[in-house]
Amino acid sequence: MVQELGLSSKFIPVARMSEQQTKAKRHRLVQVLIMMLVITTSIGINAYRIVQLQLVQGEYNRERAENNRIRLMPVAASRGTIYDRKGRILASNLLSRSVYLWPQEYSPAKWLEVAKELSPILDIPVTDIIDKLEASGYNSPIAVRITSNIDRSTFVALAEKAGETRGVEVRTENFRHYPHGSLAAHLIGYTGEATKEELIANPKYPMGMIVGKMGIERSANSELEGVWGNRLIEVDAKGNEIQELGVENPTAGKPVTLTIDLDLQKVAEKTLGNRRGAVVAINPRTGEVLAMASGPTFDPSLFTGQMTREKWQRLQGANKPFLNRALQGYPPGSTFKAVTSVAALQSGKYAPNSRVGTYNAVTIGGITFNEHSGGYGVIGFRDALAYSSNTFFYQVGVKVGPEQISKWGRDLGIGGSIDLKLLGLDGNHGQIPTPKEKQEMYGESWHIADIVTMGIGQGLVLVTPLESAVMVGAIANGGYRVQPHLLASQTNTAATKSIKTGLKSSTISTVREGLIDVVRKGTARRLNDGKIPLSGGKTGTVELPGQPDNAMYIGFAPAYNPEIAVAVAVEGGGYGSVGAAPIAKAIFDTYFGNKGK
Repeated sequence: MVQELGLSSKFIPVARMSEQQTKAKRHRLVQVLIMMLVITTSIGINAYRIVQLQLVQGEYNRERAENNRIRLMPVAASRGTIYDRKGRILASNLLSRSVYLWPQEYSPAKWLEVAKELSPILDIPVTDIIDKLEASGYNSPIAVRITSNIDRSTFVALAEKAGETRGVEVRTENFRHYPHGSLAAHLIGYTGEATKEELIANPKYPMGMIVGKMGIERSANSELEGVWGNRLIEVDAKGNEIQELGVENPTAGKPVTLTIDLDLQKVAEKTLGNRRGAVVAINPRTGEVLAMASGPTFDPSLFTGQMTREKWQRLQGANKPFLNRALQGYPPGSTFKAVTSVAALQSGKYAPNSRVGTYNAVTIGGITFNEHSGGYGVIGFRDALAYSSNTFFYQVGVKVGPEQISKWGRDLGIGGSIDLKLLGLDGNHGQIPTPKEKQEMYGESWHIADIVTMGIGQGLVLVTPLESAVMVGAIANGGYRVQPHLLASQTNTAATKSIKTGLKSSTISTVREGLIDVVRKGTARRLNDGKIPLSGGKTGTVELPGQPDNAMYIGFAPAYNPEIAVAVAVEGGGYGSVGAAPIAKAIFDTYFGNKGK
């Protein structure tokens, strides 16, 4: 019994030890299995990630890694300088700072966050920033210009952000500078970034290419733009430049010289002032445009920086500052009597010495048409022009007919005979419709009042100030219609060769002497003050229903060897002798005052 108890007491601990060892082994096995599962899972995840990075997204990530190290940076070319005829600068370049973003640096969602941070600093809507990024594509390896010509305070505010945020870069580059502000804005135009359509049409253009949008900046863009270069640089993870790997230098744009005289342009704009209207001065022998002012105007420098909604709305005001009124049709009023005179004398129905009775009023087709200040008796063409007799030209216009007036008006430069494409400006032609054309244009039949009013430059007749200058220049220069142009390189070329109108010498002499008599003894006597050579001209006062009269003037000087022809239109200016003729006088004063200096 004792022995049995002894055996039991000896072997029980052994059994218990075996059971504990089994549990320990099981625990260690579980630990090993868990560890192996963790290791296997980790290896699997890493293997999956490697496959994803190397195989699925391999090309993209290799490209991105390379772009984080090497960047291709376009180098803007300096646009060519624009000069006036005497070599004075009208448009040039200055250094400025522009803000660029590198699209590949972030996801679209992250860029949205960055754009919200940049928006108040740059004063640019978030949508504008995102639109530019999306236009280039978030995978684009080329930086995108967000804004240019930022001021110092913006630069300081942005400097910290650029240092903290990858993909934001401030570069120094040229921006367009107009030293005379708004002067000649409708002629020079302005610049801006190439649109998507322009980039597609010109594959050589890089993103952010600056092109002309209006005026000479646009029409001579191929000469002015130059060729952009490139820099291949190595950068660190923060985008800081480490070294330059290669460079392709840009080619600067070519300079362009205009026919414009800066002094005449200044005087034209100053005397026009804040009034709506236009002033044109040309060389009546060559067609060179010496001055072309349109009011109100705008400052092209507004487009060198960010165009905000507020700026744009100011430019869309009721006065339409973008509208070039020098190329918009106006009823010419009595200035058109020169055309009616030419048509009458060329038609053979009147001779240079023909005389017509004038009255307080005449009745034509049952309608009474009044003289503006009483009749002048029986007079000829010279006195009819000098005193601007309405009843004289009512009768002459009816006898000559609309077809002859329209024909000779076109031959003298009105209604489409000027090539505006050569001029390089947006605008319209005037009109002198015949009965057939009136039916086509307005769907209305011809009325006797149409020809009566046509004779004195009202009714259906519209003439642009540029056309008026060409018209009076053709009478002054002996019967040649010039082609107005703005580029000095076009002067005396086949493209600007004057066209002989076929005016008889007797017609030229009669009408020209009548226009000189306007200055000698007629409605423009204030121009005959002895300070400038004797000139010829014609005033016009255009009546508009429910509105103040427009003031018009056309003129040329000197009287017998003309060097300059002028046309002036002032909306709401009143009498032509008061509202328009003084502007022409100021231009003549400046032209002849500067002559020989």
